[in-house]
Amino acid sequence: MTLTVEAHGLTKRYGSLHAVNDVSFAIPGGSIVGLLGRNGAGKTTLMQLITGQELATTGDVRVLGENPVENPRVMSTLCFVKEAQKYPEDFRVRHVMSVAPRFFPNWDAEYAERLVDEFRLNRKQRIKKLSRGQLSSVGIIVGLASRAPVTIFDEPYLGLDAIARQNFYDHLLADYSENPRTIILSTHLIDEVANLLEHAIVIDDGRIVLDAPVDELRASAVTVSGPASAVDAFVAARDVMHHQTLGGLATATISALSDADRVTATAAGLEVGPVSLQQLIIRRSGGWTTEEVSA
Repeated sequence: MTLTVEAHGLTKRYGSLHAVNDVSFAIPGGSIVGLLGRNGAGKTTLMQLITGQELATTGDVRVLGENPVENPRVMSTLCFVKEAQKYPEDFRVRHVMSVAPRFFPNWDAEYAERLVDEFRLNRKQRIKKLSRGQLSSVGIIVGLASRAPVTIFDEPYLGLDAIARQNFYDHLLADYSENPRTIILSTHLIDEVANLLEHAIVIDDGRIVLDAPVDELRASAVTVSGPASAVDAFVAARDVMHHQTLGGLATATISALSDADRVTATAAGLEVGPVSLQQLIIRRSGGWTTEEVSA
């Protein structure tokens, strides 16, 4: 397995603040990875370390086996679409598309032009006059059309309505299927992107609190629901991540069940169902609220 990004004991301090605190992880090549965490958790700093825009205080990060800092070879393989990307004052949409090939050797100009039309951008519009959603669309187009071996999107959907966000997700998955590469997607909208992600890395207070394949996460827990007394009796000796009662009914999130346990649950009049990726991340990483991961 080829590793695209590796970090070992990676730390970034600003004075007494540990923005990234002794993190280690490995991202396999050709995968879509969710970099997830609440605001201020350390996501942006970690992305800046990966792209060589920040120097590590201690530890080490490698992109395609090399240190990314001041490394032209690594820079030519990276595309980092920032949440608040800056452009020259006089730039228009068409200028962004025309200069992109200088930075991205795999740039697909024809694809970029199609996306400009699909996202309904005016090529003559000045970048500084674009709405938040239109600016996000420019970033999305650059990230997709760059065809960079390592493409990083930092909250790429800001200002986009539901239709435009779904358009982005559809294009990302289709283009990834035709042009495999490593995509790191930093987002709060976990449930919206759950079907895209193959791996999830959750960072909180500068530390990695969860790092696992999404399929493994989904298989790790279930919900059981039914009459409160039956649910309580069934989960009494089990690892309960979450429990909720409404009237005479209850729902509990517990660790995965064996086939025999599922038969027992059904016999007790309980329903066994899957847990959403968002809820799994909330329960397993601890301390988050639904509002923090979906805002």
